[in-house]
Amino acid sequence: MRNVIALVLGGGQGSRLYPLTKVRSKPAVPVAGKYRLIDIPISNCINSGLNRIYVLTQFNSASLHQHIRSTYIFDAFDRGFVEILAAQQTQDNANWYQGTADAVRQNLRNIEEPGIDYVLILSGDQLYRMDFCEMLKTHQQSNADVTISALPIDGSQASAMGIMRVDDTGRVVGFLEKPKTPQELDLVRTDPAWIDAQGVKSKGRTYLASMGIYLFNRKTLIDALEKTPYRDFGKEVFPASMRTHRVQCHLFDGYWEDIGTIKSFYEANLQLADTNPAFDLSVPGAPIYTQGRFLPPSRIDRATICGSLVADGCRIEEGAVVENSIVGLRCVIGRNVTIRNSILMGHDFHEMPHEIAAGAAAGITPLGVGAGSHIEGAIIDKNCRIGCNVRAINSRGIENSEETPFGMIRDGIFVVAKGTTLPDGWALEE
Repeated sequence: MRNVIALVLGGGQGSRLYPLTKVRSKPAVPVAGKYRLIDIPISNCINSGLNRIYVLTQFNSASLHQHIRSTYIFDAFDRGFVEILAAQQTQDNANWYQGTADAVRQNLRNIEEPGIDYVLILSGDQLYRMDFCEMLKTHQQSNADVTISALPIDGSQASAMGIMRVDDTGRVVGFLEKPKTPQELDLVRTDPAWIDAQGVKSKGRTYLASMGIYLFNRKTLIDALEKTPYRDFGKEVFPASMRTHRVQCHLFDGYWEDIGTIKSFYEANLQLADTNPAFDLSVPGAPIYTQGRFLPPSRIDRATICGSLVADGCRIEEGAVVENSIVGLRCVIGRNVTIRNSILMGHDFHEMPHEIAAGAAAGITPLGVGAGSHIEGAIIDKNCRIGCNVRAINSRGIENSEETPFGMIRDGIFVVAKGTTLPDGWALEE
């Protein structure tokens, strides 16, 4: 993998993940209590022996810069790096990134460095575990110009994804974005016997969905970006390459989730807390890397916790009940608190006793969840101050609501933005 570089695309505004992207870029959104979304593609690269990685971003990138700078440090002998390529004005271009392909186009000078033969294009908002060595093997053995990862899916999922049609050799010969009619679905249907013949059990899945993971020969990528005005990989560069170059399909048969909306983010996180999660965080030999922190073990004092993940440095007090939830770093959960089907992202720092006392004298609610509060079906972002006897429950089943100083409802989930305070006795239904 020494002649491969990876480009992780994370420059989008992340509007569908708002308000989690209110003060941070999408790849910097916390996941599973202690990681960030950007840790997933970077960990896949490192575990695959690929250690030259660029992250392309342009919105709210300060916290992402900080995370990458303090996490991914390679020694001089390894010569690896993870670098941010933020949108910037230059003498040649004064524009922001105009799409995924345009973001790469504006950074071609990094791709043209010596010793690079292949360029791997990844997304910064997906949850999966993949060995990119296998993808490179498919690419080389098929003598492809471009290789794209494909996930076998059934007809019920096909209308929400880009679907590929392949020939008997696995070459992509057709592509249709979000087919909906029976006629469109029939055009891109894949014989399940062909999927089985590739060593992947079809299990009734007859469609091959694009995962948005592309491996290009460097020359092919540079030509595509220099000779066309295309701005988007999925909608323009990939379909055009299919007509003029050999585009190969690389089958992937593992867990994969595109975390692009509040609902998908919420569901994917809570699934990680299952007894037998579809995506296992603890796979020997393929860990998820993140920032190293010197935090004490979590202290749990006569509380009830089931089906949940609890990160380091937490304090959960007597009588608390935590069910099917994610409890992030440094969380403080008071007496007789109930947290159910919720994500608490935790805090960036611990409050000292004298700080809590000084805050109380000034009428400031301490960090954490106060005694007697009930949180259900919610996402509580970092550094929030939840008072005593608060009821954060969408009991009326509202699907979406306008943003208020206390939070908003997206996809039926109550989301509290970073640094928000819910005062004592506050209730969502009011």
